[in-house]
Amino acid sequence: MSSETDATDTSLPAPKIQLSPQEWRARLDPAEYAVLREAGTERPFTGEYTDTTAEGVYSCRACGAELFRSTEKFESHCGWPSFFDPAASDAVLLREDSSLGMRRVEVLCANCHSHLGHVFEGEGYPTPTDKRYCINSISLRLQPATGTAD
Repeated sequence: MSSETDATDTSLPAPKIQLSPQEWRARLDPAEYAVLREAGTERPFTGEYTDTTAEGVYSCRACGAELFRSTEKFESHCGWPSFFDPAASDAVLLREDSSLGMRRVEVLCANCHSHLGHVFEGEGYPTPTDKRYCINSISLRLQPATGTAD
């Protein structure tokens, strides 16, 4: 992986939001930058959304794009928030990740190409897609659902 998640990958469409590393560093705190822009991973069972059951929309912490909804979040007991599907088919991009000596599929925000986590298939979870989008809490921001007046 390069230090900037989209710096040299020409297989992906261009991100809608393009900032220099210095601009990203000004926008994100060091821990957010390490995960979102340098494809880091937060420690398991430490993220703020790992056990959250609140209803709402999970947006990209870097750019604010809607990524996942609480209706697709499920308890996988893996240490990170897990979703069985993104909010929209074009909300995320997937690319092969062969770092750490294994083959995985990286999940990126389609809007800004920030690293979110990885997606795994065929693990047997009782979800409609049999996929687990294993996402770093620090990559997300939960916008709680608002009630409507009757």
